[in-house]
Amino acid sequence: MKHIYKFIFLLIVTAAVYPTTVLVAGNPDRAGQAGATELLINPWARSSGWGNANTGSVHGLEAIFGNVAGIAFTKKTDVLFSHTQWLKGSEININSFGFSQKMGESSVLGLAIMAMDFGDIPVTTVDNPDGGLGTFSPRYMNINFAYAKIFSHSIYGGINLKVIDESISNVSASGFAVDAGIQYVTGSNEDKDNLKFGISLKNVGTPMSYGGDGLSTRVTTTNNYELTVEHRSAGFEVPSLVNIGATYDIHPAKDHRVSIAGTFTSNSFTQDQYTLGLEYGFKNYFMIRGGFTYEENVFDDILRTSVFTGPAAGFTLELPLGKSGKSFGLDYSYRATNPFSGTHSFGARFSL
Repeated sequence: MKHIYKFIFLLIVTAAVYPTTVLVAGNPDRAGQAGATELLINPWARSSGWGNANTGSVHGLEAIFGNVAGIAFTKKTDVLFSHTQWLKGSEININSFGFSQKMGESSVLGLAIMAMDFGDIPVTTVDNPDGGLGTFSPRYMNINFAYAKIFSHSIYGGINLKVIDESISNVSASGFAVDAGIQYVTGSNEDKDNLKFGISLKNVGTPMSYGGDGLSTRVTTTNNYELTVEHRSAGFEVPSLVNIGATYDIHPAKDHRVSIAGTFTSNSFTQDQYTLGLEYGFKNYFMIRGGFTYEENVFDDILRTSVFTGPAAGFTLELPLGKSGKSFGLDYSYRATNPFSGTHSFGARFSL
């Protein structure tokens, strides 16, 4: 029982760290006012396959997005690659790489990098609106440095520092953000740890603004003097949010598992979301999952404020490499969208 009290206390402290996140959450009037919204993209195939419903139970390196406390479950070394076809038809691709390493008995360090590829875009100017001046390629990159710790068999916590970089050829912006997360696992026996809770506070960061030569222009005064005038870019906030979730595992037969998960997301700049997910697993060899994310007007093509229509699905194949506990896994997820032809993620994982 004392672990439950500790967990409740940690939840209160975490929410109190950034109270304005809750006070303004789900405010549709602020939609579109945040920047660096790539921080809301989950590039990992396994957890996105059920719509990020597993805030309470996400484990391994993928937890660096959903709930950083979950990387504390890394047994030794996890290496993860992922490729995402973002809004298929838009020609935007996301490539991600990361690894987590256990340090000592209870600590884990993690590093993850997400880079967005927008392809080559023609350069246009006022005098050349049709292009013909070459191309440029925007660069969006997030670098994550994470630390997680096992406090007891029941309580796990973590923190993640993000470096945000956005740029084109002559304009750029950079900033920092922090995530914090807690997971609580019931029971003292691994076979009976059926109920899991989690809370994560994400994207608490510094204001950002753009700068560079692209915001400068040459003007001629009435005295025929040429001056360089620099336009100031308005600042913007990063999209902070709070996730609160729980997962319950059912074992209908030996080697078979069914997990039911739910997450409530309280957004600062967009509408609140409710996600339910279901996953079936046979041992650790095969898993299939699905989820649905609900927000206001999600079924209305006119009033819906998100390109995502709710459904998500995916599967995992995990292949053991000998008897040492090492394994190789393949992950896939699909998230339905309108317009475009959905978002597809493909992942490869090495557990060493």
